[in-house]
Amino acid sequence: MNQLKLNEIIWQVVAMIPKGKVATYGQIARVCGYPRHARYVGTILKQLPEESELPWHRVINAKGEIAFPLGSVGYQRQKKLLQKEGIGFDGQRIKLARYRWEQC
Repeated sequence: MNQLKLNEIIWQVVAMIPKGKVATYGQIARVCGYPRHARYVGTILKQLPEESELPWHRVINAKGEIAFPLGSVGYQRQKKLLQKEGIGFDGQRIKLARYRWEQC
């Protein structure tokens, strides 16, 4: 599969994550058929243009944490977007048992 096609599949899967739910980078990679490519998913999402409407903020790491450095602008932005959708935090973690998108 070529890289552009894989990117499009990643974008399509991320677009399906419902409001108020999260998915991990690994989940997205598995659904796309590349189970060991979680970092690639992160790289693709990092390259989205600022004005993108793709819900990139709903993708977090396997520990239930935001991948941006704690306290950074990116971290604060993602946390705010998630909280706006009703996603709660326990410290810096999101309870995956409650908020994980199980469709994927």
